[in-house]
Amino acid sequence: MEGTEVRKLAALEDTHWWYRERRHLLAKSLDGLRPGDALDIGAAGGGNTRVLRELGWRPVALEFGSEGAEVAHERGLDTLRADATRLPLEDGSIDLVVAFDILEHIEDDDLAVSEVRRTLRRGGTFLVAVPADPRLWSAHDEAVDHVRRYTRETLSSVLHRGGFDIVDMTSWNVLLRPVVAMRRRKTSGSDLDDLHPVVNAGLRAIITAERYLPVRQLPGVSLLVTARPRR
Repeated sequence: MEGTEVRKLAALEDTHWWYRERRHLLAKSLDGLRPGDALDIGAAGGGNTRVLRELGWRPVALEFGSEGAEVAHERGLDTLRADATRLPLEDGSIDLVVAFDILEHIEDDDLAVSEVRRTLRRGGTFLVAVPADPRLWSAHDEAVDHVRRYTRETLSSVLHRGGFDIVDMTSWNVLLRPVVAMRRRKTSGSDLDDLHPVVNAGLRAIITAERYLPVRQLPGVSLLVTARPRR
């Protein structure tokens, strides 16, 4: 992702409906886990890293690009600039790894998953979010340097090959999937936009309603996974 996109994301994420709900989902995924050492891979500006810190974890924001690492550092976060396929961490040194919307950027996602497995302690947790459904591929994916979109089968396969058991896999952004599909057929670049407050509030209401509806197994725009190292 280009530096301008990272800065754009950082400026949007505090208020944008998509990032706000994603932070809620991260916090919900951490319910019942005892805080410890955490790594936020592909942290960009550190929005999710801040959630971890607020919930008592000891997080490090890991970012490959200089711009994202700089933004995270400016926000007072412990920051590490490194490649997700070569994590500069000791074996079994981390309790939690978060990789929200990062695997789709990596050519060798098998290697990245194996590196996460290597660094996680026994009983550790791997939280993953990825864009779903190759049929939704659009100029947006190209603008933000996606290599792929996943299906449930392809995501399950890469995690299993990397030594993980899947605890939970759910769809997200189900209700707005038809809107996203239509919009992305008509756009020619990234759809990370600074929305009008009324539009943002409306979309936030829809995505919030999804928390209470039985739609998590239906096709969505993203997939969310909780996984643990296979014993």
